[in-house]
Amino acid sequence: MEKNFLKGLIAAPFTPMATDGNINIQIIEDYADLLIHSGVQGAFVCGTTGEGASLSLDEKKAVIKEWIRCSKDHIKIIAHVGGTCQSECAELAEYASQNGADAIAAMAPFFFKPQQAEELLQFLTPIAGAAPEVPFYYYHIPSLTGVFIPVHNILKQALDSIPNFTGVKYTHSDMMDLQQSIAMSDGRFELLFGTDEMLISGLGLGLQSAVGSTYNYMAPVYTTLIEAFSNGDFKKAREQQQFSVQVVEIILKYGGGVRGGKAIMELTGLDCGPCRSPLQKFSIEEKKALKKDLSDIGFFDRVQVDVAQS
Repeated sequence: MEKNFLKGLIAAPFTPMATDGNINIQIIEDYADLLIHSGVQGAFVCGTTGEGASLSLDEKKAVIKEWIRCSKDHIKIIAHVGGTCQSECAELAEYASQNGADAIAAMAPFFFKPQQAEELLQFLTPIAGAAPEVPFYYYHIPSLTGVFIPVHNILKQALDSIPNFTGVKYTHSDMMDLQQSIAMSDGRFELLFGTDEMLISGLGLGLQSAVGSTYNYMAPVYTTLIEAFSNGDFKKAREQQQFSVQVVEIILKYGGGVRGGKAIMELTGLDCGPCRSPLQKFSIEEKKALKKDLSDIGFFDRVQVDVAQS
């Protein structure tokens, strides 16, 4: 298997839902066109932002298949297949591969949790092995899985059991472990940075690709950040990152990146519907308050959205 490392921004799409809570597959084609024209390089489907843990196996298959169809070979599709049932994860990995996914990924199981790198790799091996022809990424997000095994310890052993192990989606603030992981990998693995509001830190460590939820609706801000950083204009890069921090602060005020982010998608013109329980639906009053908070920091001008049409 040839490992073609990813570059640039990769959006983590929301899974569109109808008002009754069922998935709304029909929206995905417009969604894919939006991402293609925004300049992102890929879509990380059915992950945290996509409420993958709240979807059934059949729902995840339907969402992944539709994203692959709608990508039109313009963006790469990384299918997140992780969960708590190993056999279902492996089935989904095989399905994603057979339907044309460019890569697969899996987070650690988050109920019965592995304590050591060996235990985690034992869980991941048959999942990656079900799709041996596509790159496999471990999705490290300990704030949600509760699995804090240092990534550099995982990388030391990864290729012994998973030949298609390509890298890690690193969504954590432990910059020491990240730096150790980069040094240990020595170019053999790709680290995808997964904390939008800290992207400049990942760039400073030499990372070249990032996966995030806010890239769905404000990719131009991060594209400008990356360009400024590459050109040595660190003042401009810091300004772009600070704006990102302001947006994330607002998102957290309204329930976090999934709940708040889905509401922002509606305000910017693509209604992805409500979140699935236990995440709560937005009230009309909350949407008005969110719109005002975003307007106060110049969000709609910055992302070139006419708020009057939202």
